[in-house]
Amino acid sequence: MKTDRQLQHDVLAELEWDPSIDAAKIGVAAADEVVTLTGTVATFREKAHAEAVAKRVYGVRGVANDIVVTLPGTFARSDADIAKVAVAALEWDSRIDEKRITVGVRDGWVTLEGTCDWKYQSDAAESHMRTLTGVRGVSNKIAIVASGRAADVKLRIEDALRRSADVEARRMFVDSTNGRVVLRGHVRSWTERNQAQAAAWSAPGVTEVDNQLVVVP
Repeated sequence: MKTDRQLQHDVLAELEWDPSIDAAKIGVAAADEVVTLTGTVATFREKAHAEAVAKRVYGVRGVANDIVVTLPGTFARSDADIAKVAVAALEWDSRIDEKRITVGVRDGWVTLEGTCDWKYQSDAAESHMRTLTGVRGVSNKIAIVASGRAADVKLRIEDALRRSADVEARRMFVDSTNGRVVLRGHVRSWTERNQAQAAAWSAPGVTEVDNQLVVVP
């Protein structure tokens, strides 16, 4: 097990290693294997990416992202401009039925509402918003409304976990009821936790995933 000082050092080093992040403006604190990120960045994409970088460090069991998005004058955009570009981004993505999604913007904060058939479509819509200039944050309220139901959701997910080279399936337990999947057990890293969650969302008929997997390095 790493000490808090070692964990802090490793997260800082990982942030500095990533060329897309200005690590000089980000502070890192660690306590009981939970990392807290502070400081300021120019874009929401950079804030979200800093959290993802911290989570991939071995030994991190949780991340509190307190980074503040402070837009430089050249990055400032009106809510109307952001909304217009956001809608266009959804229209240009062939994976997304933009007619089922509405975009709201207030003070640079984007809210997505509506429905889609698969989680990857919701993720794609949110990913577009994160890259837009002027965005301070994103609230993804898109509901997954699967058109079909698979009676063997649990078995399909368990098979997918066993096939994955990045996941130790023997330490996980899957429960499924009416499209809601619950993942329990232990994983070795945030990457493994995310892989398991992605596998669960890929099963037909899944409308919700409750990921209770605990990271135990």
